[in-house]
Amino acid sequence: MANFTKKAIQDSFLKLLEERPLSKITVKDIVADCGINRNTFYYYFEDMPKLIESIVEDDAEKMIRSYPTIEKFEDCLDAAITLALTKKRAVLHIYHSANREIYEMYLWKVCDHTVNTYVASVLRGKSVRSGDLAIVKEYLSGLAFGIVSRWLKNDMNDDVRGMLARLAEIKKGMIEDMILCCVDA
Repeated sequence: MANFTKKAIQDSFLKLLEERPLSKITVKDIVADCGINRNTFYYYFEDMPKLIESIVEDDAEKMIRSYPTIEKFEDCLDAAITLALTKKRAVLHIYHSANREIYEMYLWKVCDHTVNTYVASVLRGKSVRSGDLAIVKEYLSGLAFGIVSRWLKNDMNDDVRGMLARLAEIKKGMIEDMILCCVDA
């Protein structure tokens, strides 16, 4: 029952967030939509930012479980893009609110996971120089975060998938070569 109530609160919030900006949603709106009282809301969530954090954390965990392996760098970005598009208005309302930092923490977590998974698939158990590998991972996570952040900043209006496809053509093995440079000889 507890998970059901928590999920119902999250679902009501997301429904309202699809309809209007975060600044126009109150706890009163959520509990009215959900059919619970304020005390029940506060039993599960300390405040609205904690509710947002819970939702984006759950989404990050789902995405991470959905991509146990990643074979191409562009798949790293596609994972975050696909998830954001399923809740486009809600994501944009959070991204353009005072709670942007919560979404950016989620985005970093997703970028780090996808980059780590991708790098592991390129290396396939080879011994590497950890300092070099850490630098490459930081670079790739920053690249992924930057591309997705720019897309969000532009209200998801850019053809980000088309740009990623073209980037894949331009780089042709460059990222894989960079990762393999970290392999111990």
